[in-house]
Amino acid sequence: MNLKYLAVGLAFTLPLLYFMGRGFDFDPHEIASPLIGKAAPDFRLTTVGGGEAGLADIKGGKPAVVNFWATWCVPCRQEHPLLQQAAQRYGEKVQFYGIVYQDTEEKIRDWLGPAGSVYPTLVDMGSRTAIAYGVYGVPETFFVDRNGVVLDKYAGPLPSAYLIGMIEKLLGAS
Repeated sequence: MNLKYLAVGLAFTLPLLYFMGRGFDFDPHEIASPLIGKAAPDFRLTTVGGGEAGLADIKGGKPAVVNFWATWCVPCRQEHPLLQQAAQRYGEKVQFYGIVYQDTEEKIRDWLGPAGSVYPTLVDMGSRTAIAYGVYGVPETFFVDRNGVVLDKYAGPLPSAYLIGMIEKLLGAS
């Protein structure tokens, strides 16, 4: 075996393996957001079916769960029932928003079906709100405290325990 070829091969392979291995140390769902600890970007968007809604509409200093999703997103379909259940359980204390990213109102209505949603579903035409929040993919969920400050962000489909824990944290921060 030629030691020269072995050395060159190892020189390329070992650093690659090192950096790939380092990637296993990170949870891809815990992607830091520059918004954490800062005021959540305000938005006013059209709701599916007409009307408008936004963060400024929250009365009484309610915290909010802001979920970015799309009809073409399979993980969004998986987490939707969880968000619906949480909104039914905590809806009087926490405002939920579903902001649909890069989609059409017709597809959204078809996706939601006749039952619709238990919280406002908003259409982000032009993705301005998604850009303001730094969304790079869906689903992404932001947790906003009663003072309008982003407490946390989760990228990917929410695990039930994480969602409930964050809601309880939002409610405990009063």
